[in-house]
Amino acid sequence: MNIEHLQLFIRVANTLNISQAGQELGLSAAVASTHLNKLEKSLGVKLIYRTTRQISLTEEGRIFLPHAESVLSAVEAARAAVGSGNTNPKGILRMTASASFGRQHLVPAIGSFLKKYPDIQIDMSFSDAMVDLVEGGFDVAIRSAPLKDSNLIARKLANDRRIVCASPSYLEQFGVPMHPNDVKHHQCVNFRDRDIWTFKTAEGKIAIKTNTKIRTDNGESMRDASLEGLGLAISSTWNIYKHLQRGELVQVLDEYPLDIDVAIWAVYPSSRLVPPKLRVFIDFLSTWFGDTPYWESELSALV
Repeated sequence: MNIEHLQLFIRVANTLNISQAGQELGLSAAVASTHLNKLEKSLGVKLIYRTTRQISLTEEGRIFLPHAESVLSAVEAARAAVGSGNTNPKGILRMTASASFGRQHLVPAIGSFLKKYPDIQIDMSFSDAMVDLVEGGFDVAIRSAPLKDSNLIARKLANDRRIVCASPSYLEQFGVPMHPNDVKHHQCVNFRDRDIWTFKTAEGKIAIKTNTKIRTDNGESMRDASLEGLGLAISSTWNIYKHLQRGELVQVLDEYPLDIDVAIWAVYPSSRLVPPKLRVFIDFLSTWFGDTPYWESELSALV
């Protein structure tokens, strides 16, 4: 059984795209199809359904996939044991992330990552919409949303602390809220479908239905609206730490933390075989952000 054929089959199973899988391994679409045909012929079963519109695994393909992953993992471990493995991860890594976090924090990290791993290419897709990793052919997603798909694995990269903030001009005009109940009397900028703010108090949790003047589906738009003095807003500290440093935004209600438990996660399809390029990328990001992300360290210096 040809190891290259197994590698290709695993990438096709992950991307559901023969041309893309072949490209990642340096093969043309025609050669990739030939390799898959040879693998199917050697096994005597059909592994992949091919149509002009989509690719999917057959029942035999789904059964064979974990065994192929196990074989390839064993081969890589054997090579590494004698020092003959590929010490420089390479290939195309397809990543998706939120637009705001991606532009602000992943692009600088990726610049440093590529200096360390020059044989890896990064294909970035930044969108605030939740995407299907397998259907989209992505190796990894950087998300702050809760993990719901049991077929995915998540590794925490950093805390995502969120606070209530406003511009000095807004607070000068409408006053500073001193208690969560005061929020009812303020204008608020909200993420779409998140009009209720829940705070932790000594008396328990308090849920406030906010007076929403502006709704958006983008974190940077929320931040910019609050910078313009359009209302109170809940923002992640990674999104506003520079504005807090410059005094363009001010945190309010800091004695009443929000009842929000979120974090930044690296999410990838469940598999017993994590490609070296993905493993080193996630390890790099974990080290880059560290136990205390740099934006939190800079905010701590203000206190």
